[in-house]
Amino acid sequence: MSPLTRRTLLASGTALPLALSAPVAGAAQSGEPTEVRWLEGAAPAEMTGVTWGLPWPKGHVRPDQSFGLRTADGTAVPVQTWPTGYWPDGSLKWSAHAIAAGAPGAERYLLTPGPAAVPAKAVTVTRQAGRIVVDTGILRCVINTGGKVLIDTVSRAGKVVARTGELVCLHQNDPDELDEGGRKIERYTGEVHRVTVEQHGPVRAVVRIDGKHRAKHRGRDWLPFTIRLYFHAGAENFRMVHSFVFDGNATKDFVRGLGVRFQVPMNDEPHNRHVRFASADGGLFTEAVRGITGLRRDPGSAVRAAQVAGRATPDVSTWDTRVSSRLPLIPAWGDYTLSQLTADGFVIRKRTKPGHGWIHAAAGTRAGGFGYVGGAGGGFAFGMRDFWQLHPTQLDIRGAAGASAQLTLWLWAPDAKPMDLRFYHDGMGMDTYPEQLEGLEITYEDYEPGFGDPYGVARTSELMFWALDATPSAERLAAQAAVVRTPPLLVTTPQRMREAGVFGDWSPVDRSNPARARIEDRLDFLFDFYRKQTDQRRWYGFWDYGDVMHTYDNDRHEWRYDIGGYAWDNSELSTDLWLWYSYLRTGRSDIFRMAEAMTRHTGEVDVYHIGKYADLGTRHGVQHWADSAKQLRISTAANRRFLYFLTADERIGDLLHDLVDADKTFLALDPLRKIRTEPYEPDPKALAVSLGTDWGALAAAWFTEWERGGDPVARTKLINTCTAIGKLKNGFITGEGRYDITTGTFATDTVAVSVSHLSAVFGLVEMCSEIIAAADLPEFERAWLQYCTLYNATAAEQIAAVGQSFGSLNLKQAHSRLTAYAAAKTNNPTLAARAWTEFERGEAGYPANSPWASTRIAGPVVLNPVDEATWVSTNATAQYGLAAIQCLALVGDRIAG
Repeated sequence: MSPLTRRTLLASGTALPLALSAPVAGAAQSGEPTEVRWLEGAAPAEMTGVTWGLPWPKGHVRPDQSFGLRTADGTAVPVQTWPTGYWPDGSLKWSAHAIAAGAPGAERYLLTPGPAAVPAKAVTVTRQAGRIVVDTGILRCVINTGGKVLIDTVSRAGKVVARTGELVCLHQNDPDELDEGGRKIERYTGEVHRVTVEQHGPVRAVVRIDGKHRAKHRGRDWLPFTIRLYFHAGAENFRMVHSFVFDGNATKDFVRGLGVRFQVPMNDEPHNRHVRFASADGGLFTEAVRGITGLRRDPGSAVRAAQVAGRATPDVSTWDTRVSSRLPLIPAWGDYTLSQLTADGFVIRKRTKPGHGWIHAAAGTRAGGFGYVGGAGGGFAFGMRDFWQLHPTQLDIRGAAGASAQLTLWLWAPDAKPMDLRFYHDGMGMDTYPEQLEGLEITYEDYEPGFGDPYGVARTSELMFWALDATPSAERLAAQAAVVRTPPLLVTTPQRMREAGVFGDWSPVDRSNPARARIEDRLDFLFDFYRKQTDQRRWYGFWDYGDVMHTYDNDRHEWRYDIGGYAWDNSELSTDLWLWYSYLRTGRSDIFRMAEAMTRHTGEVDVYHIGKYADLGTRHGVQHWADSAKQLRISTAANRRFLYFLTADERIGDLLHDLVDADKTFLALDPLRKIRTEPYEPDPKALAVSLGTDWGALAAAWFTEWERGGDPVARTKLINTCTAIGKLKNGFITGEGRYDITTGTFATDTVAVSVSHLSAVFGLVEMCSEIIAAADLPEFERAWLQYCTLYNATAAEQIAAVGQSFGSLNLKQAHSRLTAYAAAKTNNPTLAARAWTEFERGEAGYPANSPWASTRIAGPVVLNPVDEATWVSTNATAQYGLAAIQCLALVGDRIAG
């Protein structure tokens, strides 16, 4: 039988009804408005267009429902709406909304079912020969559908502000050669292979560009990229989301520079041309290409004031002649570079032109990644999000004294050392599985030759550009820089999210009694500790930002950054889920931003997107791709769903969709190859798939695709496997199933007892809860309740249920939430009390009497002062957090005291 596909599914007549496009019986058009507010609290000073997501209760809203938006005083706001998720009955579960640039900057808005206001000038997308033209009403962008120039022109009011937008890459074959000739630097340019209009207005338009980088003098293509360009009605700016995949040989291919480049026409006189850079704390570097302040002779206060402000200076004929007659003798500074090579320092240099020396212009700690080049008559503003966090980065302006300035935003700075992704050790003789398992015993690293390969890992960066008709004021520049640094987002309240019934078992913060308050305080403490650790330990860098470390070394007063599997966390035991559920409960912007950065990182860097490990993630390690355990528990869609539904981010949507066929990875790589006692050859009809971390990850991908209204095969595989698990004699306790990839189901004749402490701590708990709530699967629910009840039960209870005990199990505190789930579902007060006892006892977690405090360490024992808690381990923190959150939601009313 051929593998299960949409075509074979539909042809066989076995497709289960999707109900995603059918009329929704009883779906109402509730007139009650939903309030949305700014995540950071205040309305942004620069309204550039915003997109956000909202959930809806099951059966309440039709999938084709339109919505209107207004401010609290009743002012209508143009809004565009589209569905991003559905309930099983076909009703709307998630909607996405976009507002135009220049929308009223209200503190809050009200969204109500009904007709939407339309913008005065809609964003339009038209096709011409070999080009796509997007017009926001202010900005006009011409996008090429082929060739090496992605964006032909960006113009405003008929005037070209930027042209020849392209991707650039500098390649080096040896990172250790110091001389220019020895480095053999090759220059690559992004070549467009495909352009897709994904959305075309009236408020928001999205254009996707796919391609690869290509060298001028040889035919090699590499570094596949996906660029998305976002436009909003009435906007003078557009957003770019840049994603690329590393597909080189780590020992031979070293990226010396990777960036986005534009040419900016310079039409004003040199003294009316301006360069601006922003720092992360709101400060500005403001200079003219030809400065007329500080000279030996004074042109006049009005002239100086105009230049400093970026306005056109009075006519030269009105200046003091001692200056005006000598203008050609004042140097014109055409080249500027801002380089941020670490998280703690940036430098600005400038020179007059190539062939002449650079001089130091300014320096600081953290740059904002934002700048402007142009004249009093207009120019181009640009920005890169997380500029200093994703170091080494760089902003280059070249030729600003000439007819056109070349602007390059370097995602990887050429001033830095080349990007070196080679594996960090030589294997140390671990050539066989027994030797590798010995290594695992001492450094916790699951090493295997050839597996520490970065081929297929990815990274996404976010950029913004403005086509401006004048050099902005300092206040406007600061507002634009703030938008780049923290893109505005509209959100609803935790209460409204919970009422919609999304994301399973959680509840908003409740401090109504001392016991609840104590747990909430501890949850706050844990998040605040990690937020501070990110900065104190400098968990930044292009490939690292967004992740946290796994385990602490109390002797060195340092995280175990250099010890195998104790180093980078890579989502181990669901750190991502802890942060997202913490945000849902609190609505805190700082938690959202940390979860967002982690999702960007773990979904890109810790996962393979092409190659032999495609769709798999890498277990925790010294490098994000170092460990040989390539597993679905790391790539799981369970970690990414939150950001997608809350923001409607298309790149996250790509990552979710890519995982729908991840079951094929079991044909490519056996996750248990090192510990099997019998020979195992993958068979499409009898793949060994664990019912914990493996099936949980597959189920998350299938369930999310079903939610999004995608390929019906995903729903079929989900329902088939759920049904089969329900039919197994011991359900989830069986431990492993024989999975048939051609039918998308498990064999049901296996009888075994095999329980792992890892099975339910990578999203399985959360996904089972959502699946049970969404689908009528009584036998599956019975199997899950049995697992939840028995994991922390006594040996006698386990023997009575399945004939043998589970032995000595770990992570009992984490599994208290399973007990709580069973208690809530069966309304069993004895189980509820047991759940809280398991949680408070804190086995393999944090017991109630833990020292919930940190100590400031300074002096000669540490490089820099840091906060330290002797009990910290990221995986225990995440599991404590999830156990607390879900126990509070499920049996919180039974807390003693």
